[in-house]
Amino acid sequence: MTENKNNFDLEERTARFGENVIDFSKSIHENNITRSLINQLVSCVTSIGVNYMEANGAESKKDFKHKIALCKKESKEAMHWFRMIAKAVNGKEQECQKYRQEAHELTLISCNKKN
Repeated sequence: MTENKNNFDLEERTARFGENVIDFSKSIHENNITRSLINQLVSCVTSIGVNYMEANGAESKKDFKHKIALCKKESKEAMHWFRMIAKAVNGKEQECQKYRQEAHELTLISCNKKN
């Protein structure tokens, strides 16, 4: 598989996003505030990829639309958690913005897939 093709392989893109966010989360010092934020973030980001894979295996158009809607929901939620982490953890604002942008792009892709 060529690198260019990987850029358009959404299963791979969402999996890499999850992996990158797991690595990012490991770099955050855990305390009473960040522990919950990290758990919420990792949960919703990794759900994006799972739901996209399930959409690709959907048994009906209705099922496909439902799974894609879940991708959109989880992507939007991720944007929120990145915003909260940027506020809670000094020095992570730029990284959070980069990941928020990726979550935003996945939200837009989900919107287009639904139509």
